Amino acid sequence: MRRSPAEIALSAGVLALGAATAVGTLLLPSEGGYARIGPNFVPAVVAAGLVLLGAWLLWEALTGAGWRRMPPEDAEARGEHAFRAGAFGWVSAGLFAQMLLIHTAGFVLAGAALFVCVARGFGSVRLARDAGIGLAITLAIYLFFAEVLTVSLPAGWLAPLLHLFGVQ
Repeated sequence: MRRSPAEIALSAGVLALGAATAVGTLLLPSEGGYARIGPNFVPAVVAAGLVLLGAWLLWEALTGAGWRRMPPEDAEARGEHAFRAGAFGWVSAGLFAQMLLIHTAGFVLAGAALFVCVARGFGSVRLARDAGIGLAITLAIYLFFAEVLTVSLPAGWLAPLLHLFGVQ
C-alpha cells in the first residue's frame, strides 16, 4: 500500500482551495437580475468543482493506490520533448511584444506579432505567411468583438483604416 506525501499534500491543497473559494462565495451577494443568476453563481460552480476534485484526489491518494494510471516518471517515455530555450524565448518575446504593443499599435497588430513569435517558437521559418495568418485571425477576432459583441478593443495604428470601413 503506497501513500505519497506529495499526492496527499497536493490533494489536500486543492480541497482547501475549494473550501476557501466556497467561503468567499458565501460573502458575495446572491440576488439575481433578469436571468435570476447572481454574481455568486460562477464562483459557486468553481468552488464545487474544486471541492469535488480535491476530495477525489485525496481519496485516491489515501486508498494506497495513489493517483491511478499516472504517466511514467521519464519525460521521454511520456512523449515529451526536452526543454528548448530558443522556443521558450520566442514565445516569451511574443507575449512581451503583445503587452508592449497593444495600447499603441492596437489589438490586431499586437496579436499578429504574438502569432508570429509563437509560430517561430514552434519552428516556422515562413514569417510573411505567419504574419498574414496572424493578421487575418486577429482582425477577425477584433471585428467579432467590435461589431457583434460591441466591446471596444484598442484599434491603434489601424484605427483610420478600420474607421474607413465603418468599424467602430
